[in-house]
Amino acid sequence: MSTPLDRRQLLRASALSATSLGAAGWLSSAGPDDAPAGVPIQELRPGEGDEHRGRCVISSGNGMAATARAMELIEKGVDCVDAVVAGVGIVERDPNDMSVGLGGLPDADGQVTLDASVMHGPSHRAGSVGCLTDTVHAAQVALLVLKQTDHVMLVGDRASRFAREHGFPKEELLTDRARQAWLRWRSGLNPNDDRLDPDQALGTEGELEIPYTTGTIHCGAVDENGDVSATTTTSGLSYKIPGRVGDSPIIGAGMYVDNEVGSAGATGRGEAVIQSCGAFSAVREMEAGATPTEACLRVLERIASRTKRPYLLNSKGEPNFNVVMYALRKDGAFGAACMRGSRTFAVHDGEQNRLLRATSLFE
Repeated sequence: MSTPLDRRQLLRASALSATSLGAAGWLSSAGPDDAPAGVPIQELRPGEGDEHRGRCVISSGNGMAATARAMELIEKGVDCVDAVVAGVGIVERDPNDMSVGLGGLPDADGQVTLDASVMHGPSHRAGSVGCLTDTVHAAQVALLVLKQTDHVMLVGDRASRFAREHGFPKEELLTDRARQAWLRWRSGLNPNDDRLDPDQALGTEGELEIPYTTGTIHCGAVDENGDVSATTTTSGLSYKIPGRVGDSPIIGAGMYVDNEVGSAGATGRGEAVIQSCGAFSAVREMEAGATPTEACLRVLERIASRTKRPYLLNSKGEPNFNVVMYALRKDGAFGAACMRGSRTFAVHDGEQNRLLRATSLFE
């Protein structure tokens, strides 16, 4: 009698067959903050981001189109919350950004699920969606939750149904490029693992052949009146266990706004951000007098000090994953910091749209 194949053996067999058809151009592990090709990265002069500047839009490094669009709308008098959602919508629709919306990398079953949150400073209202399927613009659906319900979060099939009821078309999110990446990932599954292999699940020490991202786009804005709003939207952790929800749709984790202080957001390892209430903590640090950059660094320090599990630490005892924090004060001061490496963020101050280098906690 033959021995039945376990799930991973079956996946491996089918995926090897599929990938034998050939696929090229595999990407290495990438975050959302990698600089767009051909765009110069500027260095902030000391204290520049801490200055009062009035209206301002900040985003992750993949968000230069978002900051440009959001600022354009703010200058026309559009509410910040509508402006930031419209801004990130450009990236959600871009099939070449594999961290969000159309073209996002799928879960372990090959399905793209989206998470997003939105918060409006003047009303202190929030909306979010988790595990949203077949809908490109997750941030727009989250905004509808904010505007048209007394709830904060909708998830899964009911979130998708809510989107359909409000006119969002059902669209296939899995592009051929993302599907081929998933097939290649699936072909390498180890039948003896438990889905927590740090080399595959974290992808921070060295480069991976298979596209992988913990990527997201965050966008926060303040207008000339000092009113603040923000959004964070993502396709989440690549090849995640189906049903996993990260920090992006959780108010206070991947995004938070206090109109008396400012806004903050996060990209990177969502579990670490959730466990440290990252965005909420950054806003509270600014309230206590920290500059935006200092607030981001303090949150990262807190995450680092509370990372205990050995597989999440490198040989120096530092987190082997990345988190990028972004903060925007209500006077237009801004800052960003990453756990390690060279990450970028986009800022539009009403005069110019720039790609800047984030401060790194661990060099």
